[in-house]
Amino acid sequence: MFRFPGPLQRPGGRPAREAETGCGGKGRWSANRKASVVLELLRGADLESTSRKYGVTAATLTEWRDAFLAGGAEALKVRQEDLVDEQGRRMKSVIAETAMENELLRERIRRMEDEKPFLRWRSRV
Repeated sequence: MFRFPGPLQRPGGRPAREAETGCGGKGRWSANRKASVVLELLRGADLESTSRKYGVTAATLTEWRDAFLAGGAEALKVRQEDLVDEQGRRMKSVIAETAMENELLRERIRRMEDEKPFLRWRSRV
């Protein structure tokens, strides 16, 4: 006689893992799995029903949500710092280029003054 596997059993009678059933709070949750549950909460799912659905306490879901939002805020701060660093690098590059041009122009002026070009054009009459 063939028995249909229950919700906590795989075909063949082996117990199913938590990730396959979506229920049960025991065991480790991957970061991707936590993120998908948190995104479900952020999309408007009820905290209590989500807690029952996945077998995780509401406090744990709240911790995951807070950590998820804090990580996002931290990532935005890093991007702003990177933007400021990039602007600083660009400004330093512009200043260095201008300083080099000034040095080259000073050298050119010095050479022109040393050569005294107006003496060459005198006629020898």
